[in-house]
Amino acid sequence: MAKTKILIVEDDEVTAMNLKLSLEKHGYEIVSIADTLIQARNKIKIYAPNIIIIDISLQKSNDGIELASYIRKKHRLPFIFLTAHSDNDIINQAKMTQPYGYIVKPFDPEGLNATIQMALYKYEQEKKAEEAPKEARNEKLNLEELLHNKRLVDRPVVPFGEGYNLDISACETFFQGKKIKLTKKENAFIRLLVAQLGLVVTFKQAMEYVWDENGASENSVRTLVWRLRNKLPTPIIKNASGVGYYIEA
Repeated sequence: MAKTKILIVEDDEVTAMNLKLSLEKHGYEIVSIADTLIQARNKIKIYAPNIIIIDISLQKSNDGIELASYIRKKHRLPFIFLTAHSDNDIINQAKMTQPYGYIVKPFDPEGLNATIQMALYKYEQEKKAEEAPKEARNEKLNLEELLHNKRLVDRPVVPFGEGYNLDISACETFFQGKKIKLTKKENAFIRLLVAQLGLVVTFKQAMEYVWDENGASENSVRTLVWRLRNKLPTPIIKNASGVGYYIEA
C-alpha cells in the first residue's frame, strides 16, 4: 500500500525536523520541506503531495494563509495549519481558507496523526460528494443509450413484456395500444426497468434515477412498485429478494 505523501511548509528548522521524524514514525512519506511561499508552490507541483502541513505565520508574515488560499484555488488538496498563535485576527483570516485542521505548537505526535487522518477522510468524502452527480449523469446517459438501441426502427418505442410499449420520447407507457396513466416517478421507474430488461434494478439505482431530491429510501422504492403494480394490467415486475426488481427480457 502506497504511503501518504506529505509536504511540510515550515521556516523553523527544528520544528520542521521534529515534524518530519514524528510523521515518518507513523508511516508517512515526507516528500520535501519548504520554508518559503515560492518554494512551497514549486514543490507542490513537483511532488504532488496527498496533504500539506503549513506554518500559519510563514516567514513571520501571512504567507502561510496566502499559500493556503493558493492551494484551495489551484490544487484542491487538503492542508492543515500549524500555529503557535491565538490571535483572533490571524485565526479568522486562516478560517477563510477552509483548512482541514489545526495543530498547535508544540505539537503532540498522536494528536498530529489523528488530525491528518481526519483531514484525509474529510477530503475523500468531499471528493466522493463531488463525483456522485457526475456518475449519476453518466449512468443516465448510458441508460438512454440502452433505450435508444432497443427502440423500433421507425419509431421511438421500445416493446417489453407481453403487449407493453414504452414511448421513450414522451416517457409514457402503453398496454395493447392504450396509454396507462402513471405518475412521473412511475414512468421513470418503468424506463429504468426497460433499459435493463432481464437485469435487476437495485434499490440504489432506483433511488438515484427516479428521485431528484434527497431523502428517498428502499421503502420509497417498495411503495412506488406497489402502486405501479396496481396500475399495470399484468404482473410483469418481478422481485429480486432484498436486491431490487426486474422485468424479464
